[in-house]
Parts: sequence; C-alpha cells; structure tokens
Amino acid sequence: MSSVPAESAAGTAVAAPAPKTALALLIPALAGCAVSLGIGVYGHVHNPTGIAVNVAGFSGPLAAKAWLTTIATFLAVVQLLSALVMYGKLTVPGGTPSWIGGLHRWSGRLAFIAAVPVAMQCLYALGYQDYSTRVLIHSLLGCLFFGAFTMKMLVLPRRNAPSWALPLLGGLVFAALIAIWFTSSYWFFTNFGIKT
Repeated sequence: MSSVPAESAAGTAVAAPAPKTALALLIPALAGCAVSLGIGVYGHVHNPTGIAVNVAGFSGPLAAKAWLTTIATFLAVVQLLSALVMYGKLTVPGGTPSWIGGLHRWSGRLAFIAAVPVAMQCLYALGYQDYSTRVLIHSLLGCLFFGAFTMKMLVLPRRNAPSWALPLLGGLVFAALIAIWFTSSYWFFTNFGIKT
C-alpha cells in the first residue's frame, strides 16, 4: 500500500489511511504483559491484610467481592450482546438501535468500576494465592483479565490495528471474567449460599 496522499473529490490531497498491521499491537501487548506481571508480582510479594474494601450493605468482604464480580459479569454479558449487535452478528427487529453504542460503552465502564474494588480486595487483602487449584487458577485469571483489558483499551483507538484484534481481545477479556466468576462468585454462592 502506498503512503502517497490520495486526492479527495474536492481536489485536495488527503493522507492515505495507515495500513493495518499486527505491529500496531506491539506496544499494547507489552503494556498488557507488564500489567499482568506487575499485578502477579505485587500480589505474590505483598503480605495479605485480610481486608481491603468493606462495601456497605454486604455481610463481609467476600460477599461484596462475589456480588460485585456478579454485577461485572452481568454487565460483560451486556457488552458481549451489544458488540454482537454492533458487528452485525446478532440482528434485532427494526435494525441496529442508535443507542447500542452507548449501551456498549457504559456497560463496559460500569463493569470496570464494579471490578476495581474486587481487584483491590483480591490483591491487597488476599494476595496471589496457590493453596488449591481453584485459587491458583483464579489468581492467574485475575492477572490475565487486567492485562488483556489493558491491551484492549490501548488497541481500541488504534486505527492501524488489524480488524481481528479488538474482537479477539474483547473475547479474551470476556472469557477471563466468566472464568473468574466461576472460580470465585459461583464457588462462594454454592458454598455459602446466596446472601449479601
């Protein structure tokens, strides 16, 4: 692809769009790896305090963690469905609604807001744990989630990123969050019951 400026209909030169290349993913990938590794190292070397965030209305920090993760997961499902509508993979009667982009963005923002106190509780209060397979997988998934989320957010504004990158990263973030929910909230609710 040539980098020579193209001519617009008005006869003025316009810059040709940057070619889409996997190289555009290098900096986001390095940042995502650094976030994952940093979280893992901090969680491993930090001496757990037992409590970090005590959200009003919950019986304890683990209940708050389970419910906030459930809220984030529900909002991630909204994100997935709205993305499928936006990409034309899921059709709705009457065509794509004009508000679907806003729903997608706001459900993602709210999911992240719900996930932050959970991450603080996990990192500061519990640390990186490996005393059981479930807990080890949960710890690794938490590191993966925030690294993949970082990469996705850095790829989002890049117009020269390959078209497959954003759906792939969004899918990875979604899959990691679902697995986090199963290794934490589902485990909590099945062992301690549905309680706040």
